[in-house]
Amino acid sequence: MSSRLVVGLQPVREAIRVHADKLRVLVEGGPSPQLEALARFAKDRGAEVERVTRGDLDRASKGGRHQGAIAYAPELRLVTLDELAAPSDAGPAAIVALDEIEDPQNFGAVVRSCVAIGASGVLWPEHRSAPLSPAMFRASAGAVEHAALCRVGALPAALEVLRARPMRVLGLDADGPAVISDEDLTGDVVLVVGAEGKGLRKPVKKACDALVRLPMRGPIASLNASVAAGIALYEIVRQRAASEAP
Repeated sequence: MSSRLVVGLQPVREAIRVHADKLRVLVEGGPSPQLEALARFAKDRGAEVERVTRGDLDRASKGGRHQGAIAYAPELRLVTLDELAAPSDAGPAAIVALDEIEDPQNFGAVVRSCVAIGASGVLWPEHRSAPLSPAMFRASAGAVEHAALCRVGALPAALEVLRARPMRVLGLDADGPAVISDEDLTGDVVLVVGAEGKGLRKPVKKACDALVRLPMRGPIASLNASVAAGIALYEIVRQRAASEAP
């Protein structure tokens, strides 16, 4: 029996899309067009589907907002650092490294941005980081099923390995001396994002090639970690698109 719990309509839909007949899907019975469509999609992809009561789902989801659907899915495959850093036919790498992001909502939202924008993968340390949990899967809106995920023992050491590849490692820092748009982001880039309130730790800063900031004009000096990551990723996309334009 697969053991990973996935909760919510969109996370379950993406799990079905990726894992198909390896899933057991529980759907609330009743006249819901959305749930009926989800059940048909799951059956068409070869997943095992059970119609259950809302009480069954409440108990199985352990308090999660299930929206009438949960799935038991295979464990997520984590890639190694070597796999994450390997050259790709898709072009230069854009890796997002998370420094002790402990909020599953932020973690999931960063993964969602990475998958939507086409980043190469997400890197994070095993300690003092949000776990791969149903809350994180839900916050990613199912994007976690499509992401290249790499968990390492120590983030500074992993960043040094990536620098030696060589990749340019840039830390997002509100007090960074340079604006991110001043950096050349068209080559292999690792973007390091710190936790809200704490920012990047000193050993992580030392492992970066440069510290960069996002241009801020309003009275608020910082952004949510996932928002900051998304804006920085779009700057990478913008520069690369401009460099490829005729």
